[in-house]
Amino acid sequence: MKCCPVDNTFKIVGKKFTVHILRNMMLLNQTRFSQFLESVEGINPKTLSVRLREMEKNRLIKRKIYAETPIRIEYTLTEKGEALKSILMQMAAFSMKYCCETVFKDGKPRTLEQVFGKPTTPR
Repeated sequence: MKCCPVDNTFKIVGKKFTVHILRNMMLLNQTRFSQFLESVEGINPKTLSVRLREMEKNRLIKRKIYAETPIRIEYTLTEKGEALKSILMQMAAFSMKYCCETVFKDGKPRTLEQVFGKPTTPR
C-alpha cells in the first residue's frame, strides 16, 4: 500500500466543517452557499468557499452555475460524495448509541430510524 486507507479518507473529509456541509447536503438537501452559511454553526464565508472548492477538487461535489440574474450556483453530491453517506450515518449511529448522554438531552440511546424517521441508507 502507498498509504493507510483510513488516513486517506480522513484527509478528504477531516477538515473542519467538511462533514457538516456533506451532512447538510445528504440529510437536508441543501445545495446553496447561503443555506450552508446559515446552517453550519461557526463557519464564515471564506472558510465555506475554501471547503466547497476542496470538495469539488476531490470530486465529492459538483458545482452548477445557472445563467440567471443574479447568478445562481448550486452544489450537488457526486457518486463519490454519495458513497460517504453510509460512513456518516454509521458515525451518527455510533454516537446515538454509545454517547447518547452527550447527544440527547434525555441521555437515552436512539437508532437512526428513530431520529431520522426513515432508513438512511445510500441511494
